[in-house]
Amino acid sequence: MNQGINQSRRNLFSRRKSNVTRPPWSKTDQEFTDNCTRCDKCITACETQIIKRGEGGFPEIDFTKDECTFCKQCVDVCPEPVFDRDQSLPWSITAAIKDNCLTHEGVWCQSCKDACDPRAISFIMAVGQVPKPVIDTDACTGCGACVSPCPADAILIGHPN
Repeated sequence: MNQGINQSRRNLFSRRKSNVTRPPWSKTDQEFTDNCTRCDKCITACETQIIKRGEGGFPEIDFTKDECTFCKQCVDVCPEPVFDRDQSLPWSITAAIKDNCLTHEGVWCQSCKDACDPRAISFIMAVGQVPKPVIDTDACTGCGACVSPCPADAILIGHPN
């Protein structure tokens, strides 16, 4: 019986890994949530309005609204030590195509490619098939520009496996 109580206490104080995307240049999720006061300054400063209040009131990114332009306004306005200002890349997230992409159903669609400024999305031609999207993860900035124009919600932005 005591073992069950100890286990539940351990779970109470353990931190679960978050699957949300924090604003660019954020420190680790634990450092971010330990120091963020949830003042909403980054939400207000975001020029594309993709930062929203997430679980617990902490800022997170919503690419269904728009893309990140990496303007750094969220970083500049924040008074707390939640951002790594010396980090060269804004984050390590990239785009991935989910199985519900319209091209898998034989529908010709290239809306993600058209929205991708870094040209990280290309389409592979195949005889008798609709071209299928391929993402160059080295070129992908994780900006999310490809997410909102996708009519099938088939693009996921996240950390590579």
